[in-house]
Amino acid sequence: MKIRPLHDRILVERVEEETRKGGIIIPDTAKEKPQQGKVIAVGPGRFDDNGKRVEMDVKKGDRILFGKYSGNEIRVGEEEYLIMREDDVLAIIEKEK
Repeated sequence: MKIRPLHDRILVERVEEETRKGGIIIPDTAKEKPQQGKVIAVGPGRFDDNGKRVEMDVKKGDRILFGKYSGNEIRVGEEEYLIMREDDVLAIIEKEK
């Protein structure tokens, strides 16, 4: 099944945050869901008040940071995804050079 987000929505797959070095082990039941994700699909963008389409800032493949309660969780087969508006994205994580 293929999902194509509409308007200014994006399809995100959660990714685990990098583990920190240290001696504390937190059980899976106590861990919070990651707030980082990889953009799987992007809608074409929203329309402004003049009827012109506003281009999206995020693109497929971007790694993003989003709010704790952002988006709606969906399941496609065995995979879990989030569908959220571009406004819910807090930042794009860029690799350091």
